[in-house]
Amino acid sequence: MRPELLHPLFAEVETLKGVGPQVAKQLAKLGLTRAVDLLFHLPTGSIERVRTPAARPLLLGRQIVIDLTATEVRTSRGRGPTRIYAIDGEGNTVTLAFFNHGGWAARQLPLGERRTVTGKLEAYGDEWQMIHPEVTEPGKAEPALRETVYPMTEGLTSRRLRELVTAALERAPDLPEWIEPSVREREGWRDWRGALAEIHAEPASDHARRRLAYDEIFANQLALALLRQVSRRKRGQPLRGDGRLTGALKLPYALTGAQRRVVEEIRGDMGQEAPMLRLLQGDVGSGKTLVALLAMLEAVEAGAQAAMLAPTEILARQHHATLLRQCDSIGVRVAILTGREKGKARDSTLMGLADGSIDILVGTHAIFQEKVAYRRLGLVVIDEQHRFGVSERLLLTAKGATTPHLLAMTATPIPRTLTLTQYGEMDVSRIDEMPPGRTPVETRVIAEERLGDVVEGLARHVAAGGQAYWVCPLVAESENSDAAAAEERAAALALRFPGRVGLVHGRMKGPEKDAVMADFAGGRLAILVATTVIEVGVDVPNAALMIIEGAERFGLSQLHQLRGRVGRGAAKSTCLLLRGGMLSETGRARLALMRETSDGFRIAEEDLRLRGPGEILGVRQSGEAQFRLATPEQVQELAPMATQDARLLLDRDGGLKGERGEAARLCLYLFERDQAVDLLRSG
Repeated sequence: MRPELLHPLFAEVETLKGVGPQVAKQLAKLGLTRAVDLLFHLPTGSIERVRTPAARPLLLGRQIVIDLTATEVRTSRGRGPTRIYAIDGEGNTVTLAFFNHGGWAARQLPLGERRTVTGKLEAYGDEWQMIHPEVTEPGKAEPALRETVYPMTEGLTSRRLRELVTAALERAPDLPEWIEPSVREREGWRDWRGALAEIHAEPASDHARRRLAYDEIFANQLALALLRQVSRRKRGQPLRGDGRLTGALKLPYALTGAQRRVVEEIRGDMGQEAPMLRLLQGDVGSGKTLVALLAMLEAVEAGAQAAMLAPTEILARQHHATLLRQCDSIGVRVAILTGREKGKARDSTLMGLADGSIDILVGTHAIFQEKVAYRRLGLVVIDEQHRFGVSERLLLTAKGATTPHLLAMTATPIPRTLTLTQYGEMDVSRIDEMPPGRTPVETRVIAEERLGDVVEGLARHVAAGGQAYWVCPLVAESENSDAAAAEERAAALALRFPGRVGLVHGRMKGPEKDAVMADFAGGRLAILVATTVIEVGVDVPNAALMIIEGAERFGLSQLHQLRGRVGRGAAKSTCLLLRGGMLSETGRARLALMRETSDGFRIAEEDLRLRGPGEILGVRQSGEAQFRLATPEQVQELAPMATQDARLLLDRDGGLKGERGEAARLCLYLFERDQAVDLLRSG
């Protein structure tokens, strides 16, 4: 079944009747550039109108359609509205108020001529009033008594948008069914096109809305299932180490039971010809990096190379420094490649990768650029997995002559209810046990009015030889926010602690950040003021105090990650959450939970309960497929059912089987799950 069937839907909006450059520009503000975008621009509700010959008290607050004759126009000076006085069929006066459109309104309502006016009837003192009503031009059909309401933008009328949606619907073909018949029968769902037509006519139709949400979720889960199948089908290289490197490694502590279990799961996968595709979840400080190092050494023992991808340069350099310390003594060569490496240093690294003299490469996106070639890439480790998309994973795994094994890590525990939707193509391992010797972090919530007391406490901490982080939500003061700025906070603290305060934030250049971080790690700075660039990858054991200003502005997972920067040494560690005066119930619950527990998995589940899955999915799916039609609640509810439905379509070779499989191919095109579409094209 060919995708040409869908071509009319993916045509530009200019191909619709009456859409010129100006209307197209207005539609683009809503993200509507193609006919299919109009189809998926779902209404938010509907308007019920009353046709009446005259204004009456019972109609106050209602949308009415009424014939009026203008009798007087008054244009106010300054910013006041233009008022047009008109009479209805019974001689009552109705005032029509227009802000910023007085000239247009006067032309639309010429004195002495009757026009049909549509809008909300309100009381203004002793007068009847309608603000910015819609005026029907002579010869045009008046507004319907019931109309759907869409998200709008300035310069576009709701009537025009409805006309364009109708035109797009006329292009929608009758598509064969991709939903498993028993599922559709149980839910009582209409066909795809019928559900679309219904939702645009009846915005309150839960059946139609759920059907369309299911279609989108189904496409997502089918794409993940296909990616998994195709990855499993590809030929990899079994990697079985002999233990000479992992045995020589001087571990900082004995592995926990959870770490040993996860290491065995990874070794089992790497020993197979089918490429590993595994997600490693672990709380802050649970020892994920050590597990990743053992996996990389296993690859090196088997004669392969390993690459470790980090989302930020700070984290990449932190990993590089850690791996250098641990690998140098056992003869494993570790290199780094970021956008900053230039000239001879970069050329040397590229040559070392190509000739196999570099065993492990650490870096940012630069490590999967076209010019980066590996002699025998056997394992790819991706840190902070939620910041990368499926397409980026495919780019990196395509670097090997055979498909390398893939281990993705995240330090942000993900609720089990969301893991399926985000990582349905991956096996999941969890490190749910903390290593011995981790110092518990005491967490306290303090009102911002006590800022002076906090600074005094900081002074005592520094005088005793301690170091501290001070995290602010913004880099600089903003007109739209009264959040403390990192730059201003650093300047204020520098007056109290001259020569002892450093500043890092995302706008700084790499070498600047490195220099400040090196001074802090070396003890030359006592206080590091920062934005959330230190959320991951910063490890200074002597820093035992974390102060988070404007704590109510951060999400739970961010607070938990930031708190994880302390408690890494032998000293007792403290996290102070400075809160503002205006605290919502959700904000209060978040801070109370932070004070109560340090269990990242419990925090993740509570974050889901407090925020709902939408915000979490939105943040964690950066680079991943986004949902346009499905609400977060629908994603959570329908993903398991859609996953099972999708798996029924896959044959043993990872393709789609039967007529329903062909229909599902159209569903993938329709919802633009591009990676799966590419896989089907190549297969």
